[in-house]
Amino acid sequence: MDKSLYISMSGASQNMLGQRAHANNLANVATTGFRRDFEQARSMPVYGETMPTRAYAMSERPGTDLSSGTLIQTGRDLDIAVERDGWIAVQAPDGTEAYTRAGSLHITEFGQLVTGNGLAVLGNGGPVAIPPADKVEIGVDGTISVQALGEGPNVLAEVDRIKLVNPEQQTMVKGLDGLMRVEGEVEQDPDGNVRIVTGFLEGSNVNAVEEMTAMLSLARQFELHIKMMRTAEENAQVTDRLLQMS
Repeated sequence: MDKSLYISMSGASQNMLGQRAHANNLANVATTGFRRDFEQARSMPVYGETMPTRAYAMSERPGTDLSSGTLIQTGRDLDIAVERDGWIAVQAPDGTEAYTRAGSLHITEFGQLVTGNGLAVLGNGGPVAIPPADKVEIGVDGTISVQALGEGPNVLAEVDRIKLVNPEQQTMVKGLDGLMRVEGEVEQDPDGNVRIVTGFLEGSNVNAVEEMTAMLSLARQFELHIKMMRTAEENAQVTDRLLQMS
């Protein structure tokens, strides 16, 4: 009896964790460059000093969906989107190199090129710095050219090149900060085959209908676990009464 009660209890708690994963995906359905997380559950035996005669349910994140999202046209010069495979290298808050597909860029008052959430974009020699300019252009290969203050529209100077990488997808993992990294945090070399388009942003690859369906399915499973726990309690009460009668 305790086996069924333990399985139902652990299953219900893990269903709530699964709901959290899908809710996070759904909350980021409109987040630029967001990659949805997969979620699944499996049975795990309980190991200890005795034989593993008990099992419990465990919800886990087996990986991240790295498929591309839809391109959204903005017409803004500093909005970029990676075509097909590839990533934009940024400097994470802890100083390590990380990768993102969120290409809503802007220039700070100190001339640093950063993403929408303030992460420094990396170039050939570290964070990209933009000198004062009347116009900034980003080429398909990530090359950054500027029209210096007072110069004519045809006079462009190349100042840096955004670091674009394309690691093997199976080696990439998502951190708690939402940024992608390569296993072992190995820094990647620039890939000259990665191409970007300006004036576009890449939307999230979350399918709202699929996430809602998964949440409803988990909710039904949660109710089933609760019913199983109630059944186990009722069986225990009946057993106690039979023992008292004997």
